[in-house]
Amino acid sequence: MRSTIDVDGRQRTMTIVGDPEAQQARDLVLVLHGSKQTGAKHRAFTGGMYDAFAASGTAVVVYLDGYRGNWNDARRQSGFPARLEGIDDVGFVRAVIRDLGATHGIDPDRVFVIGYSNGGQMATRLVHEVPELLAGVTVVAATMPTRDDFLLPTETPATTPLPILLVHGTADPIAPYAGGAMKPWAQRFFKVGGSALSARDTAAYFARRNGISTPGVVDRIPSDGHGSTWMEQVDHREDGRMPVRLVTVHRGGHTVPGPKRAPFVLGRTGHDSSVAAAAAAFFGIGGRRAEDGSRASRHAG
Repeated sequence: MRSTIDVDGRQRTMTIVGDPEAQQARDLVLVLHGSKQTGAKHRAFTGGMYDAFAASGTAVVVYLDGYRGNWNDARRQSGFPARLEGIDDVGFVRAVIRDLGATHGIDPDRVFVIGYSNGGQMATRLVHEVPELLAGVTVVAATMPTRDDFLLPTETPATTPLPILLVHGTADPIAPYAGGAMKPWAQRFFKVGGSALSARDTAAYFARRNGISTPGVVDRIPSDGHGSTWMEQVDHREDGRMPVRLVTVHRGGHTVPGPKRAPFVLGRTGHDSSVAAAAAAFFGIGGRRAEDGSRASRHAG
């Protein structure tokens, strides 16, 4: 269902998957698309896999639309219209959570964000700016900007720690897995600049924010052996701390692992596991049990 909401006099749009009426309070999953996409385009780009969260009636999924194809993330050198015009995307998220709490029976302690690329950078902004609104965040194909290129404070440990799931391909042609600056053509095309941490250093950064000091534990994700990619995960965990997981897609591109293959120019798409399945297992979205008892709650930890 397409819906419109007013945010400081500006009409913002979104696509809602899930009936308004519910027998119980439900999880809310906010999906943030990549640059030059819309919520509807990202829904098609990912094969509609997040819709499955709503199928059991225990979650509502919302595909939000950025402003002119982008989100006002916290990268200092972002130069697209959402940044230049000071679009209040944090206010947009606040308004969606508030309104759907009233209309769709959302559990305010069970709000999750899944962001891809520029949407992943926006998700990172939300982690730092409004963590009290969230129960967990998934960041796909985006890494943490370096301190000088990030507009928000990076306090460690965080006042409000959150469980974080990161997914990134080692052959990403746009957001390098190894970190650093984007290639010049990508900077011009996407109107961004600056430098970022590697995917592994991003996971370590969020682990430190959550008060985790022990090294991550590496585990290979089972594969059927027929794909061109393979996956492994690094778990940062300590008792009483919010966990952080990095899923590395070896030979994967600037893509979202799942059923839908991305355009060739973006690189290979991992199929051994999907982002939807990984988020469901890690956070317990849609009624699934979270792994190792780490069911997300903003009051935990």
